Amino acid sequence: MGFLIRTAATAITFAIVAYLLPQIDYGDSIPTLIVVAIIAGLLNGFVKPILGAFSLPLSMMTFGLFGIVINAAMLLLIAFIADVIGVTFVVGGFPPELGLSAITSALIGAVLISVVGAIVGM
Repeated sequence: MGFLIRTAATAITFAIVAYLLPQIDYGDSIPTLIVVAIIAGLLNGFVKPILGAFSLPLSMMTFGLFGIVINAAMLLLIAFIADVIGVTFVVGGFPPELGLSAITSALIGAVLISVVGAIVGM
């Protein structure tokens, strides 16, 4: 039951962030939003702890601000995996194009996801 609640909170968070930041697009489809939330939950459960452990020295040197970079990378990884499985989720034009706009959108999106997630209770 907890997984369903966390997935719903993540889906609501992604919907709010996509509304606030037009560079993040999920195609305005609720099933797509749920699939993206499941991908995010799985990546946050399995990949993010490993990245956090490897980046611990950088996080300590930057007083935790490197966590924003990790969250932005996770957002781009979610977009890549969604594209591989055929789900529409675009962050600043990525996929298919990884450029400065995608990285900037991912950084801004990571900050917004953190703020909105704290409000929603993610």
